[in-house]
Amino acid sequence: MVTLRVALAQSNPTVGDLDGNAAKLVEWTRRAADRGAQLVVFTEMFLTGYPAEDLVLRTSFVDASIATLDAVATRLAAEGLGEIPVVVGYVDRANLAPRAGQPKGAPLDAAALIHRGAVRTRTAKHHLPNYGVFDEYRYFVRGDRLPIFRLHGVDVAVAVCEDLWQEGGPVAVVGQAGAGLLVAPNASPYEREKDDFRLELVARRAREAGCALAYANQVGGQDELIFDGDSIIVGADGELIARAAQFTEELLVADLEVPPADESIAPGLYPYDAGDGSVITVERLVLDTPPASAPAPEPPRLAPRLDDLAEVYSALVLGVRDYAAKNGFDSVIFGLSGGIDSALTATIAADAIGPDRVNVVLMPSRYSTEHSLDDAQDLVERQGLRSRVVPIEGIVDAFEKEIEISGLAAENLQARVRGMLLMSLSNEHGHLVLTTGNKSELATGYSTLYGDSAGGYAPIKDVPKTMVWQLARWRNEQSGPADFLYGFARPPIPENSIEKEPSAELRPDQRDTDSLPPYEVLDRLLDDYVEKDMGREELIAAGHDPALVTRVIRLVDVAEYKRRQYPPGPKITPKNFGRDRRLPITNRWREVGS
Repeated sequence: MVTLRVALAQSNPTVGDLDGNAAKLVEWTRRAADRGAQLVVFTEMFLTGYPAEDLVLRTSFVDASIATLDAVATRLAAEGLGEIPVVVGYVDRANLAPRAGQPKGAPLDAAALIHRGAVRTRTAKHHLPNYGVFDEYRYFVRGDRLPIFRLHGVDVAVAVCEDLWQEGGPVAVVGQAGAGLLVAPNASPYEREKDDFRLELVARRAREAGCALAYANQVGGQDELIFDGDSIIVGADGELIARAAQFTEELLVADLEVPPADESIAPGLYPYDAGDGSVITVERLVLDTPPASAPAPEPPRLAPRLDDLAEVYSALVLGVRDYAAKNGFDSVIFGLSGGIDSALTATIAADAIGPDRVNVVLMPSRYSTEHSLDDAQDLVERQGLRSRVVPIEGIVDAFEKEIEISGLAAENLQARVRGMLLMSLSNEHGHLVLTTGNKSELATGYSTLYGDSAGGYAPIKDVPKTMVWQLARWRNEQSGPADFLYGFARPPIPENSIEKEPSAELRPDQRDTDSLPPYEVLDRLLDDYVEKDMGREELIAAGHDPALVTRVIRLVDVAEYKRRQYPPGPKITPKNFGRDRRLPITNRWREVGS
């Protein structure tokens, strides 16, 4: 067996920041070299950031990606790092004649091997995902080449992300061609409970390929998507060797015991049946590397796992932090009502960017209860947020002097006045406006266009109401001297905000349950209808009340136009309102009976 020290660079690129990502590659390669790594693996499309969406259809963008790859190879050699092979993702193009149905420019979701100042080989994703949040048939053509390079007497193969998630293709070919190690650059987004499935998948693919497998996953927020890291290294038997932390950057270094290469197999091109109706060409090459010196052993790293609520909360915090930072916002602002949704949003924001950069506005109306204002002020004091009170009764009165409105229109006017105030303060001071609506409200249309839906980012957009309460209680349990973030001396969310009955307080004695079922009932039904795409009869067969099914389906269906205008927010469920769930606004289809 041969000992090979591998470093997985679980880092946080920014889409479109090719120079910044390249500089990070050099920095992290130097860190890997300082730890004696003999191979460094970066993530999928690291140089361009992922997903780059329609940017990959621009010739200028693909040209810049290819040029950055060449430039960073040269820079690594110039800075004394050229002897360390580096695998990195970027965007390339295929040498194909243009044809109908092919993405403009034939882009490739590619990975390259850099060594001694040059690009030694290239590959591209073979399986293109076209489900959930992925549209890769729109953006890429598929690759058909699998590199296997010999490094310190070990054969190393490279496959990109989805090639692990689908049967056949590169993994099947690795199993036929033989390799001691398969490395896989990934950009696999987070959703609840995905980490257990990911480990099982990586272990299964390692056993199928008959070799150790190193899975390097991106970390960070990109609009709606959150990447949780959780990079993994397993042996040929699927046993876990090393695992990185979740939701944080980390250089995961591990010593692998891998079998030596078969020296009788010469460099060259070898076609293989990929088992999915295609042929993949294996490109074998040998890197000219000096004999490896045995590094001092490094104990394997197995980062502890987060529990379910800690995962979700960490994803929301990372989403807010990266959306603000990557879009140039130093501060955030939103309305603080004293209710549970704005209280949780405040806490997430404070944990994400620091309490001194969180601005909240308390905007009581004629219907606001005294305890709501007290609860909001209590939260401000607990967390040290920047706050101001702007009563809206007089502003609403001024509107009502000019236009005659009543009922729902009058209720919505209050929300719109609040939205206008927040957007005006954002304009004046450059704050990012956060909205505070949860998934249950978005599903049923319980939001006001240009009112509480006005903003730039929606931290709890994909969080059902019942989970809002769970997260609030969980976060309060972390407070005290060992608080894992800002060390709040007291629980950051007032108990009254958690325990009191939810209300929009837009009319006297209003309660959410005036027009909605209890949230534990509603959320179960919404999960089946929205997440699982059950039809009316399936919902009834699953035990939901027929009358409630009819009513809730209609609420969800007619609110599509509102959701389409809602700000982006971090995806945490298997099907979020946004990239995952795409329904026409103009739509006369209704479930039978609804």
